[in-house]
Amino acid sequence: MIRFLFRPAVIPAWTAMLIVLLLTIFPTAALEASIRGLSIWWQVLFPALFPFFVISELLLGFGIVHFIGQMLDPLMRPLFRLPGIGGFVVTMGFVSGYPVGARLTSQIWEQRLITRAEGERLVAFTTSSDPIFLIGAVAVGFFHNAALAPVLAAAHYGGALIIGLMMRFHDRHSPGSTASSSARCAHQAPLDGRSGSRFIEAVKAMHRARMLDGRPLGTLLQDAIQASLRLMIVVGGLVVFFSVLMEMLTQAGTIAALSNGIQYLMAMGGLPPSLSDAVVNGLFEVTLGARESGTALHSGLIHQSAIAAAILSWGGLSVHAQIASLLSRTDLRYRPFLIARFVHSCIAFALVYLLWGLLGPVG
Repeated sequence: MIRFLFRPAVIPAWTAMLIVLLLTIFPTAALEASIRGLSIWWQVLFPALFPFFVISELLLGFGIVHFIGQMLDPLMRPLFRLPGIGGFVVTMGFVSGYPVGARLTSQIWEQRLITRAEGERLVAFTTSSDPIFLIGAVAVGFFHNAALAPVLAAAHYGGALIIGLMMRFHDRHSPGSTASSSARCAHQAPLDGRSGSRFIEAVKAMHRARMLDGRPLGTLLQDAIQASLRLMIVVGGLVVFFSVLMEMLTQAGTIAALSNGIQYLMAMGGLPPSLSDAVVNGLFEVTLGARESGTALHSGLIHQSAIAAAILSWGGLSVHAQIASLLSRTDLRYRPFLIARFVHSCIAFALVYLLWGLLGPVG
């Protein structure tokens, strides 16, 4: 009987019942946490992400993505074993931040422009913080030190590129997308090499993709806004849920117990135990973790920066839930993404120490 009660399939049900119980015990704290999560979504995430979601939908409809894919194909395949269309996802993912890379990956997978293995490689290293958050919120807002931005950016984005190079060996025996992305989209044979330059071929690919889409500008804009709003509602719901979950675990003493355990492990590794709260918060939510790392005074700036870089690269379980919800519509697996996030956080952590003498703040 006891063995049945703790089977893996039953554990989520017990977890949900525990959360409901905590909500009934701490209703005021749960309400305040919901309001905080909603405020973060409305004031930070919605204005930051919604325009990029709409723009990415428009670029797909106009065929710009296929143009970029044709141009970048010779670069992306040898480096990352990805079709050129992945270059667009990499650019938008790095500029826009999580979860834009996963969103675009799921879209081009639905259009059969990439295989499952290519999609898993792509989402593994395009899930990153956006530069505005890294520089404005973390370096300036949390650390009050703009000079930290170069080392944080180099560790975070450099680590992402290293993950991309490592992921080229992921599922290496699976077949890649044989035809060019534009040809696959238009259900035609690869482009004729007699057309001249690659630029001309890319323009033709863009034109074919636009003709295949066929939606007028007004319809395309309306569809883009509706799809982006649906995704933003999902993102907002997850942010509120994890805000409440963190508060409930804090009220129940779980966070304090976890923090004590991490303090012991950090002391064994020679790291300041005072950064344990940052690690615990960052495990669940990237903003809270980065803020705690910046306010952990007398911990050593280099150690604070290394923890912040690791948290930014991990992304927090809130971001993981957003990615998992996007991948659930495809056959892309979550496990490669999870492993890549953990490895990325370790690489970014190490890169801060390696690059500190070169890019770290002076004095």
